[in-house]
Formats: sequence, C-alpha cells, structure tokens
Amino acid sequence: MSIAPTAEPYYADASPDAQDGQRVGVLLLQGFTGSPASMVPWGRALAERGLGVAVPRLPGHGTTWEECNRTRWADWYGEAERAFEKLRANCDQVVVGGLSMGGSLALRLAADRGREVAGIVLVNPAVNTERKDVLALPVLKHLVGSFPGIANDIKKPGVEEHGYTRTPLKAAHSMVSSWKLLREDLPKVTQPMLMFLSREDHVADQSSARIIRGAVSSRDLSERMLENSYHVATLDNDAPIIFEESAEFIRRVTGP
Repeated sequence: MSIAPTAEPYYADASPDAQDGQRVGVLLLQGFTGSPASMVPWGRALAERGLGVAVPRLPGHGTTWEECNRTRWADWYGEAERAFEKLRANCDQVVVGGLSMGGSLALRLAADRGREVAGIVLVNPAVNTERKDVLALPVLKHLVGSFPGIANDIKKPGVEEHGYTRTPLKAAHSMVSSWKLLREDLPKVTQPMLMFLSREDHVADQSSARIIRGAVSSRDLSERMLENSYHVATLDNDAPIIFEESAEFIRRVTGP
C-alpha cells in the first residue's frame, strides 16, 4: 500500500548540548484518521531547539480509510511504543505528546512506562465522547464501512490536515473501546502535564479534558486555552503558542 507524500514520518536527532548536556527526545503522536502532517511542523519547531523528535506514522494512516479499517488500537499503540523505545535508546529523557487520539496514546504510554516518561503534552486529547451515535458502533461497524470524515477541523483558511474523508467504523470502535481501560488507569499518570484545549472544537468534546483533569495523579498540571483554533490546533492559528510553550515546558520538566 503506497503512502501519501504528506504522511511520511519525521525524525530528528537530539543535540547533546541543547539541555544542560542531556539529549532530550520528544515523541509526537497524530490523531485518528489524520497523518504525521498534523504533527511535523510542531516536530520541526522542537528540533530547531535541539530536541530529538519522533513523529511516527500510525498503521493504517496516510494510505486509505479501508486499510485503516483493518487496523486496531493495539497496532497504533505498538507503533507508538516502538518509536518511544528508539527515543529512549538515544536520549537521556523523553517527553510524550499527542493530538486527539495521539493524546490518549501518550497517556497510555505515561501510565505504562512511569518514570521513563519525563512529561506529557496534550492537544485536544480524546479519552471519551458524549456523542450518542457512538453507542451504536458495535452494530453499525458490521452494516456500513464508514461515516463522513472528521478531518480538517481547522479555523485557519487554506490549511489541510491530509486526513481521511471517511471515518472507518471498525477502527473507530476499537479506539473508543480502548478508552474505558485508559480512563481506569489515569490515576497511574503522575508525570508533569501541559494540556492545550481549543475553545471551539468540533471533534473532541470537553468531557475528555474534564475526565483527565479529575483522574490523573499529576501534581504539576497546567492548561492553556486556545482562543483562535479548532480541533487540529497544531496546524491552526494558535500553533505558534503550542510550539513555544511546549518547548518551555519540556525544558523545565527535563532540567536538573
């Protein structure tokens, strides 16, 4: 299966003198039905500051929605783990971050890997939804292959996420089903956390942020409201805020 040019993963090596002689790595994870294109500008901005960066392409993404429908949460998390291990092998400390479903993958890594994760940066994370049609996914996924897509929820004119125009339902059900165990394990998350939330988001509702805020054990938890972006804020008007403030957060939590 050919991969779209816009969906190529992105990697950058850490500079050893960027953070008090340490090599610091950052894993950035895309959202469901999106592609690395939504994360690469953020990754490049961090790499320019000397940080090591990994933006993997999650299985089933950047090709066709039909292929995505043959992948599951375990496939996406497995790829996230592989990218994390590579960063761990080459860096002294690693911070994980993600957009939407990428945020839930980052939280899963933080819960599973404990002190191996130095910090967490979330952008409009998804661990829950109040949409009622999701309740029908166990049946609908056998009746229809897809629903209309959720990509390109971007306020800035002329910006393209390069996501799917259709939402694969079997894959979507796998994602939603994974959230229950993740929510139960959120108290295991103790790392410093920075969460960016768009004031207006047409994909992820505010229940996810509320659940994360109330369940994690992180004592160092800060939020930043984004006033001029929709869901894919990493490509939207407030992207420079995300890039700058996440870099400051990473420097702080990985410092001596």
